[in-house]
Amino acid sequence: MRFKTILASVAPAAILMFSGRGLVAQVAPAAKVGGLPIGISVGVSDYDIDYGPDRRMQGLVARAGVGLFHGLGVDFGARTIFMNTPSGITRMQQTTYLAGAFYESPGIWRLRPFARFGGGIGVIEFPSNNPLYTRDSYVVYAPSGGAEYPITPKVFVRAEYEYQYWRQYHGPHDLTPSGYTVGVTYYMRPRRLRPHELN
Repeated sequence: MRFKTILASVAPAAILMFSGRGLVAQVAPAAKVGGLPIGISVGVSDYDIDYGPDRRMQGLVARAGVGLFHGLGVDFGARTIFMNTPSGITRMQQTTYLAGAFYESPGIWRLRPFARFGGGIGVIEFPSNNPLYTRDSYVVYAPSGGAEYPITPKVFVRAEYEYQYWRQYHGPHDLTPSGYTVGVTYYMRPRRLRPHELN
């Protein structure tokens, strides 16, 4: 399945990243609707693209999630890896649109660990001898894990590692990019801090 155009995720992420509080890495306004905490975040990612030499590239991610009950929740994220294309590759961009479920465990001291599993569509732009075929789309699955650390009741530092499976990329084998995202989550309404998190 081909895409005629790649959906532009850089601009929305940049708008989120430089607006509001002016945070640069990962800023997330959040609210509560019907008692459920809702958060929106953006971040900076560093990934091994699993393609060609000098495989590391960087990009942006935006995510929206809602906690449901007992640490369980659902979210949707869009990530585009497009910066610092390796010199041995003429073109490369990897963009994913993944819906998923997550579980946030009880805090360990001030850390709040979480695990997530997402699935959706990945769009890749790649070098090609055929100028009419330089991008394609694939089914993508991606487990991930990380933690949040409270700075204030409204501001949390967030770090995450993700491993992606692009199913049957140009053959029977999967493409498996992986990498880290680091940033900050901002909640418009404070999250309740546990007693050990207040010190």
